[in-house]
Amino acid sequence: MSLPSTPFPSGVLEIVGPRTPVLDAASVARPRSHSKPSLPSRIAVIGNYLPRHCGIATFTTDLCTAISAEYGTARLLALPVNDTEQGYDYPARVRWSLAQDDVKSYQDAAEFLNFNNIDMVCLQHEYGIFGGPAGSHILHLLRGLKMPVVTTLHTVLRKPNPDQMLVMEEIAELSDRLIVMSQLSSQFLQEIFKVPSSKIDLVPHGVPDLPFLDPNFYKDRFGVEGKAVLLTFGLLSSTSLRVRPTHTSCVAMGTSIEPACRLWRRRWEWNRK
Repeated sequence: MSLPSTPFPSGVLEIVGPRTPVLDAASVARPRSHSKPSLPSRIAVIGNYLPRHCGIATFTTDLCTAISAEYGTARLLALPVNDTEQGYDYPARVRWSLAQDDVKSYQDAAEFLNFNNIDMVCLQHEYGIFGGPAGSHILHLLRGLKMPVVTTLHTVLRKPNPDQMLVMEEIAELSDRLIVMSQLSSQFLQEIFKVPSSKIDLVPHGVPDLPFLDPNFYKDRFGVEGKAVLLTFGLLSSTSLRVRPTHTSCVAMGTSIEPACRLWRRRWEWNRK
């Protein structure tokens, strides 16, 4: 279900409690149970979901598919974010949906998860998919949860603005574990956001296990036949999810492209002989 949008001031970041420490009120308001020795059997995944066209939606859908294939589907549910009032034609696994810009929608989702005795929440975090300054609306959901939270961080900024800094600091505090996809993201979390290394897990992005096909088939479809194609799991578009490419990512791409071009040139020269 999606709730109607309500206006929320764009210039104000809602953070409960004083700036230092940011999270005392949230910590008191959200007691959690850590006594269960067994693996979680009821898991909720928060993040965009197909058929919405979005990289996070694809990732979340693939993640749920992999979890259900390994552990079964009966106790796995998804909570996507709607960026339109009409929402999307989601599959049965989606049991609740968030209205992106409606704060109460996030609070109601927390009550829904608590009422259904979810054992663990898996949050897919990207600044651009949640409402509020720097995606701060998601904090209203996290503060109300009574179960452990594992957050996958799809973007860790090297130079966050003040709103982004505050949001990431509170997400890190409210999460029991943080998953990053690169060593550099782990480094940023520790050095910039002061997250202890003991709380961070590095899990590479990965791709679905698909059968191998001749790359030339797809190159023809996209008009790059006869060309070398490099793939990166990161985002370099200035519009993708409202995140600009960082200097580090551009330098890394340049470092990769230069030797690839040299190898391609050598192969071309060899074929001419």
